[in-house]
Amino acid sequence: MSLSKKMLRDIKLNKTQFIAIFLMAFLGIFAFCGIYGEYYGLVQTSDEFYSDTNLADGWIYSTDFDDASVDKISKFSTQQDRQAVVQSQSNLEGNPDITLHFVENGMISKFYTTDGKEFNPNDDEGVWLDARFADARDLKVGDKITFEFDGQKIKKEIKGIGYSPEYIYEVSPSSLTPDFSQMGFAYLSHKSYPSDLEYNTLLVKYDMPDGNFEDELDKSIDYLSFTKKEDHLSVSKFADEMAQHKMIGDVFPVVFILVTFLTLLTTMTRIVTHQRTQIGILKAVGYKDKTIILHYISYGFWPVLAGAILGVITGPMIIPQMFYPTMKTSYSMPAWHPGFDMSFVYIALLMVASSVFVTYLSCRRISKENPANTLRPKAPNTSSKTLIERSKLWNRLSFNLRWNWRDARRNKFRALMAIVGVMGCVALLIAAFGMNDSMGELKSWEYDDISHYESKLLISNDANPMELYYILNETNGSFIMQQSIEIRANDIEDTVGLLVSNNTDLISYTDSNRDAIEIDEGDVSISTKLAQKFNLTIGDKIKWHIVGSDDWVTSKIGQIHAEPISQGLIMSPDTLEDQGLNFTPTNILTKEKFGENWNSIKSVTSIDKMKKSWDQMTTAVMMMVYVVTFVAVALAILVLYNLGILSFTEMEREIATLKVLGFKTNVLRKLLLTQNLIFTAIGFILGIPLGFYFMTLMMNAAGESLYYIPTLTWGNILLSALITFAISIGVNLLFSDKINDLNMVEALKDVE
Repeated sequence: MSLSKKMLRDIKLNKTQFIAIFLMAFLGIFAFCGIYGEYYGLVQTSDEFYSDTNLADGWIYSTDFDDASVDKISKFSTQQDRQAVVQSQSNLEGNPDITLHFVENGMISKFYTTDGKEFNPNDDEGVWLDARFADARDLKVGDKITFEFDGQKIKKEIKGIGYSPEYIYEVSPSSLTPDFSQMGFAYLSHKSYPSDLEYNTLLVKYDMPDGNFEDELDKSIDYLSFTKKEDHLSVSKFADEMAQHKMIGDVFPVVFILVTFLTLLTTMTRIVTHQRTQIGILKAVGYKDKTIILHYISYGFWPVLAGAILGVITGPMIIPQMFYPTMKTSYSMPAWHPGFDMSFVYIALLMVASSVFVTYLSCRRISKENPANTLRPKAPNTSSKTLIERSKLWNRLSFNLRWNWRDARRNKFRALMAIVGVMGCVALLIAAFGMNDSMGELKSWEYDDISHYESKLLISNDANPMELYYILNETNGSFIMQQSIEIRANDIEDTVGLLVSNNTDLISYTDSNRDAIEIDEGDVSISTKLAQKFNLTIGDKIKWHIVGSDDWVTSKIGQIHAEPISQGLIMSPDTLEDQGLNFTPTNILTKEKFGENWNSIKSVTSIDKMKKSWDQMTTAVMMMVYVVTFVAVALAILVLYNLGILSFTEMEREIATLKVLGFKTNVLRKLLLTQNLIFTAIGFILGIPLGFYFMTLMMNAAGESLYYIPTLTWGNILLSALITFAISIGVNLLFSDKINDLNMVEALKDVE
C-alpha cells in the first residue's frame, strides 16, 4: 500500500513525463488499429458483399450464347447465369446512361436489394435500380421509368433499389469520379426484353485455376473474350484501393510503434535513474529486490496499458470514419463498417509487455547493487580518447563541440535513441509530404503539360454527323476516339484505354521526363507503365481488340510515351484504319467554353471540372497525408521532449559543476541546444532516404492506372527540416528554467 501511494505521488510530481508515456503508447496503437481497422473494414465488408451476392469467378463475352455452348461450359464450371447487357438511355433530364442487365436466373452476381422487393428474374413488369443513381435522381420504389435502346422503349416500375457486386466502382465517361446522376445500372427479368433475347455475357463459377479454366474454355467454344474476377474493372479497382490502404497500414503504424518503444525505453531509464537514491532507501529499510522491481515496473505498465486500451478502442472508431465519406464518392457498397482483427490486441499486449521488459532492464542493474552504493549518485560513464581527440584538430575545436562529443561517447545509447527517434519522425514527414507533392505533380502533368483544351464534349450514340461537323467547325475543335481495349502480350492480359487522335495542339504527348514528343504517323505508341508491365520494347508485337468487338488485330510497337493517369495505346485515325478498324469519334476537344445545347452532344466537361474530379479522387490519399503529418509532428514533439529531459537528468551534475566554474546560463543552454541540433541533423539526414523509400512503397500501391516518377523536392525537404528543427529548438527552450532552478547542493553533493 505504501509503495502504491509512492507511485501515485511520483506520477503526480512527474505528470508531464507520464502523460508523454501515455500519449506515445496511445498514438502508436491508435494509428495502427485505426489505419488497419479501416483496411480490414474494406476487406471484410467487400468479402461479405461478394459472398452474399455470389460474385462470379469469370465473365465470358460473345455475340450470342446458344444452349450448346452453355452445355459445353457447364461440363467444367458451375454455370448458373446468362445475361444480355444493353447500354440504354432513360427518359430523364440529360438522358443518363443506364446499363441494363436482362438476367435469366440471377444466381450469380446477384442484385443486392436494400429497399423494396428482392430481385425476381421472372417478373417482367419490374426493374431493380442502382441505389446511387436512384438517390441522385430522387427515384423511389413504385416510380415508373422508361428506357430507350435500339429504337425501342420499355417502361417499368421500380420494384427494388440496391447494389451490384459488379458495380462497386463505375467508370464515368466525363470525369475521373463517377457522376451517379448521369450513369447507373438496372437489373430486369429476361422476359422484359421486347424481342428475341440474344445473351452476350455468361457468368461462371469454377473450382480450378484461372489459367486451366481458360484453357478448357478455348478448347470448347468460340468466344469474344474472358475476364477473370481479379481483372474485372470494379473488383480490380477496389482491390487496388485496398492494397494502397494496406501499404499505409504496413508502413506508417510500424514506424509509430518503433518510435514509441524507443521513447518509452529512454523515458523509463530516466525515471529509474532519477529515483536511484529512493531505490537505495527502500533497499536500506528492508524492501526486497523483487518488490522494488515490481514497483517500478508498474510505473511503465499502467500508463502504457491505459494508452494501449484507449488506442485499441478509439482507433477503429475514429480513423475509418475519416476516410469512408470520401471513399463513398467513388465506390458503392451497401455498408461501410470498420473492421477488427486480433492483431490489434496482440500489438497492444506486445506494447504493454515491452514496457514491462524495458522497465525491468532499467531497474535490474540497480537492484543488484547494495544499499550503500545505490544511495550514491551513479558514477559518470568513462571513455578512452579517440583518434580525433589525439589529433591537432581537437585543440582547435570549441569547448562546446568537445564537451558534446565526449558526452555523446559516454552516453552512446541515449545518442542512438535520439537519432533513431528523429529519423523515424522525419521519414514519416518526408513520406507524407512526398505523397502530397507526387499527387500535385501528376495533376500538373496531366492538366498543364498534356491537356490544352478547355472543354471535352461527349458525343451521343445517335449523333447527327452533319450536326457534329457543324459543332466541330464552330468550336475549332478536334475529334478523338476513346475506347476500352483488351491487350495480350507475353502471356499477360489487361483491359486498358485506347486514344485515337489527329495531330492537334489540344493534346501533347510526353515522355517520362514530361517533355513533349511527337507520335509518328503509322506508329502505335504504348504507355511506359504498360510497357513495363508487359515487358515490351519498341519493335515488339501485341494483340488487342476493342471491348465489345471480336476483331482482334496485331500491332507493332513503334513508340513509348508516358501518361500519368490512364495507361494504354495511342495512334492516329489513319493508323487505326490501317489496322482494319473504323475511326468512330467519341469526343470533341475544344479550347472554347462550350455551353450550347445540341442533341448530338450528350454532356460537356470543362478542364476545371476535371481538376475538381481529380481532387475528389485523391481526397482519401490527402486525408491520410494529413493524419500521418499530424501524428509525425506529435511524435517528434514527444520524442525530442523526452530525450531533452533524459539528457538534462543525466547531465545534471555536469551542468551544476559548470555553473560553479562560472559558466552562464546562456552558455549552458547553448551546450544542450548544440547537442539537440547535432542529433536532430544526423537523424534528419538519415530519415530522408528512409522517407523516400516509404513514399515509393505508398505510390507503387496507388493502382495500375497511375504512373509517376518518384521525386523528392527541395520544398518537401525544407518543410520537413523546418518542422523538425523548430520542434528541436522549441523543446530546448523549455529547459532554460530548469537550468536556472537547478539545486546546486543537491546536484553536486555525494551521499555519505
